[in-house]
Amino acid sequence: ILDARERAGKEHGHVQPFSDEDASIETLSHCSSFSDTTSVADEGGEASEDTAQEDFQYKLKGFIDSTVDKSAKTRQGALDGLKTAMATRILYEFISERRMTITDSIERCLKKGKGEEQRAAASLACLLCIQLGSGIESEEVFKTLKPIFKNILADGSANIQARQAVATSLGLCTLVAEDDILDVHATMECFENLFTRSYARVDGTCPLISPQTSQLHTNALLSWALLLTICTASQLKDILRKHLPKLPRLLESEDVNMRIAAGETIALLFELARDMDSEFEFDNWEELCDKLNALATDCNKHRAKTDKRKQRSVFRDVLKAVEEGDFQPENIRFGTERMTIDSWVRKRTYDAFREFVGSGMNYHLQGNEFIRDVFELGPPMLVDSATMKAMKISRFERHLHNSAAFKARTKARSKFRDKRVDVGEF
Repeated sequence: ILDARERAGKEHGHVQPFSDEDASIETLSHCSSFSDTTSVADEGGEASEDTAQEDFQYKLKGFIDSTVDKSAKTRQGALDGLKTAMATRILYEFISERRMTITDSIERCLKKGKGEEQRAAASLACLLCIQLGSGIESEEVFKTLKPIFKNILADGSANIQARQAVATSLGLCTLVAEDDILDVHATMECFENLFTRSYARVDGTCPLISPQTSQLHTNALLSWALLLTICTASQLKDILRKHLPKLPRLLESEDVNMRIAAGETIALLFELARDMDSEFEFDNWEELCDKLNALATDCNKHRAKTDKRKQRSVFRDVLKAVEEGDFQPENIRFGTERMTIDSWVRKRTYDAFREFVGSGMNYHLQGNEFIRDVFELGPPMLVDSATMKAMKISRFERHLHNSAAFKARTKARSKFRDKRVDVGEF
């Protein structure tokens, strides 16, 4: 990831003019902002590509202007509009020219806004850095916002929703835009000051923490784990010595999300430790495996079924990671390409980006040069318009295919039912 950040500053793709219909997940996953010059008229619209681009940019300018409106509701709507646009499109050129204006609006909303507005502003800051990629532009943005983030995070009287959002955004913004590894370590200490408060006591009892505070600690832990992926070897050795013996205490938490975050972080640390030293050994290895196995087979009646199901699935993978150094790979398809999530490092990084761009993740994997660098995908693929059209399946064709498949399944099941023996009634 550090290499990816060093390679930043290259030419970015142009703004792709989409109609409102083109914002759908299906379309975004198949579009290339670098080559598909198909006009909106080809998709059934009447406006030309240039008109659509002008309309879209006009809307964005309106959102930017509205972030300083007197009405909190209007500001909230403007922040959400900008978030959606940045999550689902590549807007480097448009945003680069207005990055300080947007940064000023985010700063104002973080300082003067309330809960939801602060949450939206923190998320928008992260999306702004993702759009700009690593380099001087995102560094300028982050230097302005980092002190505000840290103040909100450390302020126990600040809105808890704002603190939760900042805990997540600060982690990813640091990954993208921080230019000093010592500052990365200082930010990690801010996260440590939070999630260590959820450690179970030596006698096994857990501190009394509200669900909202527990979510804050969980977000801090996940951001801390994200920054582990760019730590130096010497930093990792200190962290392993200091934190790995204590992290299993978080497995005692009453919050299923905290237990899962702790388990995945432990698996990540074991992976990083074994990458540095294939003979790595942990003093309390057997005790830890017993704990993980208990969570992987948890049958406590007082826990919700969905929580237990989710927990068991994750901890089976975590147990394999700690016992055998194993990871269950996952394939991600986007456009004509495929990427394999084959390590805990990649999983934590992918999950962090996806939390902000959501359904636009496939689109960013195709066209965002920084994200492609992070996952070592190379330069964006250039696919011509004719090829893209050939790849697309219309909704009507897909409906016919699904309908035919459904009928075939129904017919097969009917035949199977006819062959069953009628045992009659008692």
